[in-house]
Amino acid sequence: MNILILGSGGREHAIAYKIAQSNKTSQLFIAPGNAGTLNCGTNVNINNEEFEAVKTFVLENSINMVVVGPEAPSVGGIVDFFKNDPMLCKIAIIGPSKQGAELEGSKDYAKAFMSKYNIPTARYNTFSKDNIAQGIEFLRTLKPPYVLKADGLAAGKGVLILESLEEAEKELKEMLSGMFGDASATVVIEEFLSGIECSVFVLTDG
Repeated sequence: MNILILGSGGREHAIAYKIAQSNKTSQLFIAPGNAGTLNCGTNVNINNEEFEAVKTFVLENSINMVVVGPEAPSVGGIVDFFKNDPMLCKIAIIGPSKQGAELEGSKDYAKAFMSKYNIPTARYNTFSKDNIAQGIEFLRTLKPPYVLKADGLAAGKGVLILESLEEAEKELKEMLSGMFGDASATVVIEEFLSGIECSVFVLTDG
């Protein structure tokens, strides 16, 4: 099989490392990849958020399977793009649909989803520039430390944990003024939960 992995982080390096060991792998490409993935396959200088460029590469290199690593192309709908394109729809693609990726792409959506299905989660509320005063009032109902999260994707940097109410109020205003660009046009404020955090990655056939 000819396989293309989308992404350039440690996650993609780990995936490439294991896929390269399979005797089913003929050629392995990583777009754009990193210094580590060079040891596993061939790095390809493609922006994985430019779906037409990905399509061209996939067709020109007879790719049989695509593995989507990063959040951005998933949130942008690359899986849907493949499934709705007559030239790509028969190619296996591993990743969530645009709707599924919204759990990662919007913290407000994820919190609402958890509330709707009674999945335990920290108490929260969501605010924008239009109701910043209510956001400050909500902060005052919480105990420190205060947790502020940019609603959208912020390359892993969109969460602030702040010890004082004064600092939390200041940072809320800055986030809503574009600290993280469009990602923080909406901010989720939630109560702080202490304890051990673990991430679980699941593969499912849908």
